[in-house]
Amino acid sequence: MNKMKRISNLIVILLMITSAVVAQNKKNFTLEDLMPGGDNYYSLQVENLHGLTWWGDICIKPDMDEVKAIEPKKGKEKVLFTLEALNKALESAGINKVRALYTLSYPWADKTEVQLPQAQKFAVYNWKTGKVVVRDDLPKEPYANIDLNTTTGSIAYTIKNNLYVNGFQVTDEPDGVICGQSVHRDEFGIEKGTFWNPQGTLLAFYRMDQSMVTDYPQVNTSTRVATLEPDKYPMAGMTSHKVTVGIYNPESKQTIYLKGGDPTDRYFTNITWSPDGQKVYIIELNRDQNHSQLFRYDAVTGEKEALLYEEKHEKYVEPQHPITFVPWNEHQFIYQSQQDGYNHLYLFDLSQGMMHPIETYGPTKLMIPYTQITQGEWLVQEILGFKEKTQEVIIMSTEQSPLQSNAYAVSLKDGKRHLIGAAEGVHHVQLSGSGRYVIDNYTSHATARNIRILSTSGKGEGHEMLSATNPMDEYNMPEIILGSIKAADGKTDLYYRLIKPVNFDATKKYPAVIYVYGGPHAQMITDVRNYGAGGWDIYMAQLGYVMLTVDNRGSSNRGLEFENCTFRQLGTEEMKDQMKGVELLKSLDYVDESRIGVHGWSFGGFMTTNLMLTYNDTFKVGVAGGPVIDWKMYEVMYGERYMDTPESNPEGYKKADLTQRAGDLKGRLQIIIGANDPVCVPQHSISFLRACIDAGTQPDYFIYPGDGHNMFGRDRVHLYTRITRYFEDYLK
Repeated sequence: MNKMKRISNLIVILLMITSAVVAQNKKNFTLEDLMPGGDNYYSLQVENLHGLTWWGDICIKPDMDEVKAIEPKKGKEKVLFTLEALNKALESAGINKVRALYTLSYPWADKTEVQLPQAQKFAVYNWKTGKVVVRDDLPKEPYANIDLNTTTGSIAYTIKNNLYVNGFQVTDEPDGVICGQSVHRDEFGIEKGTFWNPQGTLLAFYRMDQSMVTDYPQVNTSTRVATLEPDKYPMAGMTSHKVTVGIYNPESKQTIYLKGGDPTDRYFTNITWSPDGQKVYIIELNRDQNHSQLFRYDAVTGEKEALLYEEKHEKYVEPQHPITFVPWNEHQFIYQSQQDGYNHLYLFDLSQGMMHPIETYGPTKLMIPYTQITQGEWLVQEILGFKEKTQEVIIMSTEQSPLQSNAYAVSLKDGKRHLIGAAEGVHHVQLSGSGRYVIDNYTSHATARNIRILSTSGKGEGHEMLSATNPMDEYNMPEIILGSIKAADGKTDLYYRLIKPVNFDATKKYPAVIYVYGGPHAQMITDVRNYGAGGWDIYMAQLGYVMLTVDNRGSSNRGLEFENCTFRQLGTEEMKDQMKGVELLKSLDYVDESRIGVHGWSFGGFMTTNLMLTYNDTFKVGVAGGPVIDWKMYEVMYGERYMDTPESNPEGYKKADLTQRAGDLKGRLQIIIGANDPVCVPQHSISFLRACIDAGTQPDYFIYPGDGHNMFGRDRVHLYTRITRYFEDYLK
């Protein structure tokens, strides 16, 4: 018995020695390895296949020298064209050569043609004929926001603040009025400013008049004498811009504007064309953002025809997606709504509607029957497209887990659905032209990356194109733990990520840093590599810190009630939940509760500053990047959605105004900003400095000249070197 015990102990000792030797042979990280802009950053990114896309139902796989076509059923590959052949054709056409093939696009499923990147002028290469066709109706001066209609070949684009189509100047607006670009500061899911009808015969576009919006005086310090370069920045409660929607006819070269009424204090959000290209559907929202309405307009006359649907909520309604027409039935469309507490799909049928007059609006109210297609305590994240043969819609959802994003095929006949691809991880999925196949690119904590071509039937394993390894395995990695705790309400589960120091010793006492964001539309912890931990978290663990992140109530992908509990009181419930994370840290024997720090950026900068002031006996050190300090100085759309106006919610704004509590600062707080931040304007942090001076407290301050809301390239390496040094100096 004693002999067996001695042997067992010997084995344990040998294993410990072996592990120590292996650890010694592994590399340690530097910030050059872990931060974007670092010399070795890209070497530690998981292998990927860049430029994968669809050409109809054929998968396109480019590399440096050639483009291959992959038949999805059996994975058979063939070369379509080479870089050498393309560049030879470009040279003949008098166009600069391209260095790689990853940024080409394949918009025509029935043609052997590829669209070249914008930098090459607007040109199309036919790999069958070997010819390049160059558009000669586009300007030599810089243009942007290109929108090609693949049916007619018409091209919309912008030059400065005006809209052009096929070389014709559509608008001629003065400074302060912008046409053909994204509006409402990219809120409400808005990503662009032009929308072709399916036939390519009419173009809808946004016109945004911001001449009445206050100029925020951004300063360019790179000139010998600093110069003003103001931004139009509507702060909460102040005058906002006015948006209207124009319809341009390329044939007649005429523009009409939809008769939507006075655009003051209204948001014209998501635009959709009817399948016949004659009607425009827009989801409109009041400034309070608690009442949305879906209207139909006649695209020829501009007349408002009907109110189709409306939704109200005591806190806010947030339309993030345009309606989506069903390809096999021109009368049916899908509307996405959080009316039951989670974002789900609702199928509307225009053919069943009944018209009723509305005196207020002049046109009619169309009462349309609808059916809820998806339901449950999970949310639809995105509609990828349709599979017409089986009458299914292909979606991304959190049904598997709030930490995941998975593809599903959902029947519009009965709502039945099936999973596409692996049940684990976060998936990035591209749907083929017919909806029969997807390119499924996913990662998880356990899977570095896997890329497959899969059938949307959910059957078969598909064709594997990549199974990557994790390059971080060659380094001394910390232990990363995923867990859950109860929120401050005592009932809601919150996910956390805990990272132990490298070479962890349970007998030691370690300092701890909470990395926090905490705001809407963001989620820090997901089922990806390292559970979403950033490079800095891992670096700090290497230096001997315990790193903790908690996704508090108010953050994303957990449903409406989880998010809107912070309404009119930003920072309050979020901090309560973060302090539950502090309780977790204090329960760990290896955490030194006298050495707890906090760091975050943007909303996380607000949270960092707030925590340092509110719980000043808990947090010893904080670094707040680009922080919101006073929500009265934040922009209209985001700020008023969550806080209402300063006039209607004075107590909420006062409570969240951190200048009021500048005298409560005890620990070491460093604030870092970009000197030209257009999101959290510099006035936030400057006002806090003034308040601290008046109160006799001593924050530290650092500015990145010429940078905006974030730092990129070498500035980012410098930034995190500085942040690290601050914790090393004052927390270690």
